[in-house]
Amino acid sequence: MRPMHCTLDIEASGFGRHGYPIEIGYVRDDGRSWCTLIRPHADWTHWDPTAERLHGITRDALLQHGRTPAMVCRQLNEGLGGRTVYCDGWAHDYPWLARLYDAADMLPSFRLESVQQLLDDQARPRLDPALQRLRATLGRHRASADARVLQQALVQTLGG
Repeated sequence: MRPMHCTLDIEASGFGRHGYPIEIGYVRDDGRSWCTLIRPHADWTHWDPTAERLHGITRDALLQHGRTPAMVCRQLNEGLGGRTVYCDGWAHDYPWLARLYDAADMLPSFRLESVQQLLDDQARPRLDPALQRLRATLGRHRASADARVLQQALVQTLGG
């Protein structure tokens, strides 16, 4: 049996260069998962109502229940230290993760890579259909659920 990979997903305030992370979740290779809301840093003000409709997280919820960027980064480093973690939206997730760590004045203790690094020419076209099938069973579009879907899709795609 092929080992599972660590996966991560980030929900954001909006797309583009003004967006910032509002929720982050991961599933480790041992199946352990973690997720948290992120309290916006003082200079993170952009808010896209279209993104809110997609993830269902309000700015008020972040202010009331979110953890500070420093707290989130410490927990990420503790849970993922030394691992390579994969995401399916690297072009967005990498800058959002960098913005989170910049706000905390910290460095990640893990490496974030695109899921494409795991796929060969035969597996690559199988990933999106697997993701679509699994996402159809989700009741919500949130970071930890999306990370779990990605992990399961990788198992199906890579023949795990």
